[in-house]
Amino acid sequence: MFDNVLNQSAADLLTSDIKSAKLPGAILFSGPESSGKLTTALETARVLSCRGKVPGAWNCTCPSCLRHKAMVSPNVLVAGPGDCTLEISAARNTLLFQNAQNSSHLEAARYLYIRAVRKLTVRFSPVLWEGEDKLAKFTPLIQAIDENLELLSPGRTLPDGDELEKILDEIDKNCEKLESSFLYDSLPVSQIRNFSVWAHLTSNTGKKVLIIENVDRMADSSRNALLKILEEPPENTMFILTTAKRGAVLPTILSRVRTYNFFERTVEQQRNVVTRVFHYVPFAGDAPVESVNGFLQTYLPVKPELVKEYAASFFKMLSEGHVPDTVSVCTGCLRFEPRVLLKIFLQEIVECQKLLSKTAAGAECSARIMAAVRKAYNDVSVYNQNPEAALEVLARSVLQVNHLSGGVLQEIFA
Repeated sequence: MFDNVLNQSAADLLTSDIKSAKLPGAILFSGPESSGKLTTALETARVLSCRGKVPGAWNCTCPSCLRHKAMVSPNVLVAGPGDCTLEISAARNTLLFQNAQNSSHLEAARYLYIRAVRKLTVRFSPVLWEGEDKLAKFTPLIQAIDENLELLSPGRTLPDGDELEKILDEIDKNCEKLESSFLYDSLPVSQIRNFSVWAHLTSNTGKKVLIIENVDRMADSSRNALLKILEEPPENTMFILTTAKRGAVLPTILSRVRTYNFFERTVEQQRNVVTRVFHYVPFAGDAPVESVNGFLQTYLPVKPELVKEYAASFFKMLSEGHVPDTVSVCTGCLRFEPRVLLKIFLQEIVECQKLLSKTAAGAECSARIMAAVRKAYNDVSVYNQNPEAALEVLARSVLQVNHLSGGVLQEIFA
């Protein structure tokens, strides 16, 4: 069990609890980003539904395990926000390289890419989106992605190099549109109500599993709806929640789940993950891999270092009392597509303003700036506001904070 979960003790605890039939019906995977929480959740779903001679064996080929490995099991739903496109890009590169080399890792690379794509598309199940206007809008994208994935299915001969690249280009384009235009940054209460109905329907093909990523990023209405389900869980349904911020999860939800902790891997362990999962072989001159996140960010269309430079310059101008050119910032950062670019930009703003906490007046300013940063992110990711407009509001808010404080920013950053 859990052979694909690397360097996490939670896998051993889960194996023990499953074998001893002590796994509760609702669990929480808590730990930093890119620590294997979603992979473990998907593997837990596979193990619980396995019908092989050796239950949960990694190489099991029972029909249930094959569906789970291809992420097409009707008994699994994945909900909640997630950044998927960078993993898709990294998996794409792995598939192209292994195909060109006719490598022994080609089948593994094929599965890696298909699963990376389906980690995104599975969040758009009609079960979750029933009754929403967006369903009709993104359905053609899902259909186009599925048709192209069918051409890459295990057992089929892969298209030649140029044709393969063309197929992958089409999938990538549709995935980027799907994530940027339709994926909610906070799980809506309507989806919780929809999966509640699904969870209560009887299944003849094994245990149902609902995976909710980033459960800390839920509005109060969604949290309360989830809590109600956890208080009276339907039979034969497993709830797996994940979070990178356990402290932000509602205490009443925490009281109804068992937490399995995931830890920040060492640099060497993270390099091992990148090597084993993505079969990464560095070329001469490549910077050494320091983290899984760092590796994935090399597939961003703008280098993270450049985004941070824009953010530092943006904040410096504000600290000097000037209005930054938000148009140039958005253009230089490719309008923050994918949205992870906006996260990097705003995280650098947070880093820049940390010096404020050294004084009482500065600490008060820092709290207001942090609130403005959170609002800017939510305005774009939740309310789909134009990034340029959101940054203009952020700039005005910071300038106002500086003015009301009597110029604390100029004093500290002079």
